[in-house]
Amino acid sequence: MKRITHWIGGKPWTGTAERYGDVYDPATGQVSGRVDFASAEDVDGAVAAAREAFPAWRDASLTKRANVLFAFRELVARHRDDLAALITSEHGKVRADAAGEVSRGLEVVEFACGIPHLLKGGYSENVSTRVDSYSIRQPLGVVAGITPFNFPAMVPMWMFPLAIACGNTFVLKPSEKDPSASLLLAELWREAGLPDGVFNVVHGDKTAVDALLTHPDVRAVSFVGSTPIARYVYETGTAHGKRVQALGGAKNHMLVLPDADLDLAADAAVSAGFGSAGERCMAISAVVAVDPVGDELVAKIKERVARLTVGPGDDDRSEMGPLITGPHRDKVTSYLDGGAAQGATLAVDGREHELPDGSGFWLGPTVLDHVTPEMDCYRDEIFGPVLSVVRTASYESGMKLIAANPYGNGTAVFTNDGGAARRFCNEVEVGMVGVNVPIPVPMAYYSFGGWKASLFGDTHMHGTEGVHFYTRGKVVTSRWLDPSHGGVNLGFPTNG
Repeated sequence: MKRITHWIGGKPWTGTAERYGDVYDPATGQVSGRVDFASAEDVDGAVAAAREAFPAWRDASLTKRANVLFAFRELVARHRDDLAALITSEHGKVRADAAGEVSRGLEVVEFACGIPHLLKGGYSENVSTRVDSYSIRQPLGVVAGITPFNFPAMVPMWMFPLAIACGNTFVLKPSEKDPSASLLLAELWREAGLPDGVFNVVHGDKTAVDALLTHPDVRAVSFVGSTPIARYVYETGTAHGKRVQALGGAKNHMLVLPDADLDLAADAAVSAGFGSAGERCMAISAVVAVDPVGDELVAKIKERVARLTVGPGDDDRSEMGPLITGPHRDKVTSYLDGGAAQGATLAVDGREHELPDGSGFWLGPTVLDHVTPEMDCYRDEIFGPVLSVVRTASYESGMKLIAANPYGNGTAVFTNDGGAARRFCNEVEVGMVGVNVPIPVPMAYYSFGGWKASLFGDTHMHGTEGVHFYTRGKVVTSRWLDPSHGGVNLGFPTNG
């Protein structure tokens, strides 16, 4: 059985773990590996390695940092298929989706390659007589990232490329459910020439998380996960003096107006609702159909769902894979009968979809129609292949639904009316907005993050906000004596 262990000080950890966790192949339900769980002492060892590496890396030139980033970018691109295979084997998502995840992570690496430009400060001459001022941004020190199972490569790459480019050292605590991609990334960093200790990985559960959140040498923490844990990470980290950005859960709405192209909207709802088996914080989980388009839109969604192929992620014919674990699959499944019991119509029952034989963690795409805001399937972040359709009478009532929801991660409007789209973008209280785009994940040079209960802290990830999160501003005011104040003077030059 494969052993998955920590990466500390530029090499795999050689200690003996007192606790460990099983890693599954979701397509078969079989244990494929065993991951070591870090103790508080193990975390301290990783932080110590990062602390020791920080002074030299902080003082490394921007050119050197950029060269390492460029080399890392080339290595990740070369090993894209290897990373995707690891993700598929432990997460279950189909190969194309896993490769796409790596590509989106690479965009942040490419953005970080421009760190010499991104860290340029400002300069003001003669703010007072012979006094100049300038601003610079400097790294924080040891920073940490705590990342979820649904994107084991992309979400870490939203964090550590910029953190490292800015001159920090990094400790990653990936999900214990699919940990192997993080170790391949660590090996690629070493091959790219990153000094030992600048990038470290510790695996584990709450013990490792708490050790990072309370460690006096960790200056900042980035987190992506559920809202209850995001709140805990934010409150615990800030209570211990850390800068924290904690991205939480979502209940993303797609508002479909009567003038929308319903074929486009149905394609988008299926793609955004069932990609990666719905295990995305940016998945569309609630379609808000404005009368009178509900019946036609649901019919088109059902036609498309019926044609989806559910199967193992390493089979190129598969469009949707299994869920991450058996308990998670069972929890998601409970919303099917629960929604029907509370009055929703089970328009498509994922349990009746053609599914692979065997003991994998399977559930087919599901559509719940006539969902209302009081139902659990609407209120909860299901994080699975369950699409809820809410009927509403008008644009205004649809907007009230979105505004009343506690989450504010992503949203979309489908319409051919430019004025309605502009009004939606202006009024909606959500951090990332799509117009006829169902999953409006920003490019790396913009920043990713939501509003309301989807974000704890003030700073979004990557883009310029990411640079600011991993650095501190400093302003220097200086006066130098004028060298012309004395010495030989043969006349003629004068000064006012």
